[in-house]
Amino acid sequence: MSVKPIAACPGLPTFLKSLKTNIVESSVEHLISLLKRRQIRNSRPCAIATAHLLLRVVSAFKWNDVGQLLGRIQLVGQRLCAAQPREMAVGNIVRRVLGLIREEAEDDRDADFGNSSDAGTDSQTSSPRRTDGAGFSAQRPVPSSSMSTFSPLRHGALEPTDINAFDASAASAPRPHLLTSHTSYNVNTSGPAITSMFSLLTHEATPSTSNASSGAQSPVGRGPPTSTHQISAIGAVNTRELKPEIIGGIEEIIDELNQVDDQIAAYALEHIHSNEVILTHSSSTTVQKFLLKAAAKRKFTVVHAESFPNDHEATHAMIGGHGHKAGNDNDDDEDLGMESFQKLLTAAGITVIVIPDSAVFALMARVNKVILGTHAVLANGGLVAAAGARTIAKAARVHRTPVVIVSGVYKLSPVYPFDFESLIEYGDTSKIFNYEDGDLVEKVDVENPLFDYVPAELVDLYITNLGGHAPSYLYRIVSDHYRVEDINL
Repeated sequence: MSVKPIAACPGLPTFLKSLKTNIVESSVEHLISLLKRRQIRNSRPCAIATAHLLLRVVSAFKWNDVGQLLGRIQLVGQRLCAAQPREMAVGNIVRRVLGLIREEAEDDRDADFGNSSDAGTDSQTSSPRRTDGAGFSAQRPVPSSSMSTFSPLRHGALEPTDINAFDASAASAPRPHLLTSHTSYNVNTSGPAITSMFSLLTHEATPSTSNASSGAQSPVGRGPPTSTHQISAIGAVNTRELKPEIIGGIEEIIDELNQVDDQIAAYALEHIHSNEVILTHSSSTTVQKFLLKAAAKRKFTVVHAESFPNDHEATHAMIGGHGHKAGNDNDDDEDLGMESFQKLLTAAGITVIVIPDSAVFALMARVNKVILGTHAVLANGGLVAAAGARTIAKAARVHRTPVVIVSGVYKLSPVYPFDFESLIEYGDTSKIFNYEDGDLVEKVDVENPLFDYVPAELVDLYITNLGGHAPSYLYRIVSDHYRVEDINL
């Protein structure tokens, strides 16, 4: 009698395996279905699934210009975000891929414009210029090749004028009217070309087509906002050279997702000192690796809130070594296919004290530092974390205890929390009240929030894979990783 193979539970491993065989549209529908049914949940699994799907989309999509590829990625991103709006990591990865495509396209465009500018300069300097009777050139002087790239320091520089070129007929000619800034490019054949002071100051407002390229640098080190139509209007780019660069950039994002916890843990010794009392909650893998890294050289105590009722089983399993419960982790779950934790907190020599959530305020006076994981970080410095995080942060503020948040950059979203309630997801209420108590359930409204919103004023420091940052500095990281035109998908 043959044994029938057991079907694998739908999740991240089965989705990644199906990407190799399914067509792109089928893979998109598959991920949308998994997100809606919450079979892929939490930040990292959603980010990994989105990155692999977009890599498959870019690899299989045939495009002639960048605008077509941007439109395709935006359409897929909109469908994924609509399937599960509270998983902000999905939108973050889509925005980063869009920014990557725009960056590569602008670099390719700037290189093409640089080559054409040099070629145009050589051809214009080698051809004779038409002159009028007075001996002056009727063609506007062409800037030298060293001035062909945009720079505020180079702007306004003029070529030296030969004073001996003025002859008697030019001197006796009537003086022309003063040229304004918007007419300074007109050709004047009746007398010497005169450039007004206004045209010097406003030269950048109407640059010559042979001058600087349109990719002027913005304060954040990138070009100005470039829409899909603007990129498409540039013309067809060399897709054979651009496509491998985009694929390589997406693979770098996937590598970042796999290494982010180790990169964050590298900063542990700078923030955890000997004989400290650290308070944390939930079964965050990022927090656990952070503590284990510090435990290699430091001796300290961890007070662990059990995070009842949604995460208490995973918390006890993580500390006591009874295995890891899938689906109860704030950052990771078993669907990632990662090996079980190599070292438990107690096995690493850490003294762990598990307390109920109601005892947090009573013990906060003895705590030196609070370290929390997060589900999403918002552009204003606030965060969405497991239920109970706001209570702990408020208690820490009363006792003047610093609150440290460990989070990867991929969780940082450019979205501002105008509506806090829309960010909170609610879970199964039977974990609080048993439905067998029908008389009691009918008389009360029971809610079981899975997440809390913690405002920025309750957070002292963010530790990401880029280092430590104050909440007020997060806007800078947002501007470095996302483009303005991609914020609203």
